Amino acid sequence: MEDQRVWAFEESLWTGDADHYRDLIDDECVMVLPEQPFVMTGAQAIAAVADTPRWSEVAFSEQQVMRPQDGLITIAYKADATRGDDGEYVAYCTTTMRRLEHDVWRVVQHQQTVPPVVAAKA
Repeated sequence: MEDQRVWAFEESLWTGDADHYRDLIDDECVMVLPEQPFVMTGAQAIAAVADTPRWSEVAFSEQQVMRPQDGLITIAYKADATRGDDGEYVAYCTTTMRRLEHDVWRVVQHQQTVPPVVAAKA
C-alpha cells in the first residue's frame, strides 16, 4: 500500500463510523489508549467506538511509515483531532497493519500517547 493510501486508511479509522472501524480492526488487535481500561483487545476497542462520537476532523503531522517486511506496515504520527464541542485532542500514535490478501489490510496494533502538560515557567 502506498503512503497516500496508508494515511487515508488511518484517517478513516478516526472519522469513519463504527461499522467501518469494525471492518478494519483485526480480531487479534491490541490497543493502548490514554483512558481506562488503557489496554484493550480489538473487540473491546470496537465496542468502545460504537458508543463514542467519531472525530469530525483529524490532521496528521510528524508522519513516519515503516515497512519491516512484506505485508506489514507500521506508522507513527502526531494527531490533532476535533469533534463537536469537545475541543482539541492531541496524541502521538502508532499503528501496525498487516495485509491479509491483495488490498485487504487490518490493524493489529494501535497506541495513543497524550503529551504531558508542561507548566508555564514564571
